[in-house]
Amino acid sequence: MVSTHTFTVFKGDETGKIHRATTTRKLNPDEVLVKITYSGLCGTDCHYRPSGCVLGHEGIGVVEELGENAHRFKKGDVVGWGYIHKTCGICLNCLKGQEVYCVAREFFGTHDLDQGSMGTHAIWREAYLFAIPKEIEPAKAAPLMCAGATVFAPLYENNVNATHTVGIVGIGGLGHLAIQFAAKMGCRVVVFSSSEDKRAEALQLGASEFYSTKGKTKLEVAHKIDYLLVATSYLPSWELYLDVMNALGSVFPLTIDPVGLMQIPYPPFLTNGLKIVGTIIASRGVHTIMLEFAARHKVQAMIEVFPMNEEGITEAFAKLDAGKLRYRAVLQNQM
Repeated sequence: MVSTHTFTVFKGDETGKIHRATTTRKLNPDEVLVKITYSGLCGTDCHYRPSGCVLGHEGIGVVEELGENAHRFKKGDVVGWGYIHKTCGICLNCLKGQEVYCVAREFFGTHDLDQGSMGTHAIWREAYLFAIPKEIEPAKAAPLMCAGATVFAPLYENNVNATHTVGIVGIGGLGHLAIQFAAKMGCRVVVFSSSEDKRAEALQLGASEFYSTKGKTKLEVAHKIDYLLVATSYLPSWELYLDVMNALGSVFPLTIDPVGLMQIPYPPFLTNGLKIVGTIIASRGVHTIMLEFAARHKVQAMIEVFPMNEEGITEAFAKLDAGKLRYRAVLQNQM
């Protein structure tokens, strides 16, 4: 028999105000009912806040019920999910392990608009849930579901290793995790920040070098950059960074700016063989490897916890919008 469940969710409206609502869903044979314990707050939630969809895609929870064909997990298991909801599994990109580029992909913000990670429960396909290693605190696991996967994927998929110098622009929700992953991979990690007061923290997280960019029109670094991850909340001044790139280096712009244009000087890319590499979230395989890596090497998100209610969600958004989070907001279920 297919069971039906009604649960509380939180969504925004065209003014940005947070509202409580309810969702009713059937538990299909290949799905799992998860009682949500924590939800991360991501910059992408800011973009979808006025859309009216249920917010959140950095979910952590406990398995409460399984569909008749769901066998990977058992009741009580701690699981998480991220941006991907479903892929076709048969297109060429899926077959190559690049399912995030599936021709029929279903993501947060475009599908399943009636549920997310901000709510009391959610029902997801079992194949798109991840087992959370016991070494990772559930609250700190939430930001790994999107932010962690987003910064780990370009490092892992491009075979970045201990012989490389990795540059990271910005120490925020993405950047503070990127520093840790790159450092634990053995890389020389060079951090660029407009805020000098983040120097000590960057070095503590694993940075080898730190450079303040505030007021600078030219940078001089001890070691040129092989791979540059741009993890700021805004597009940087590209001229500042191209001169510190190694020949044949790669730039990964992770900044989400849906209406912005990327204007980059052309000659340095031509003469130095530089590459701009588009990247989004990790495939499920890479996501799983990321969680195992984070557990083994103690990569942890730095978080601030807020109650998962209208007031708490509003406060978390306000701190994110003001750039005052250190470094990820996590909402704790109160129900």
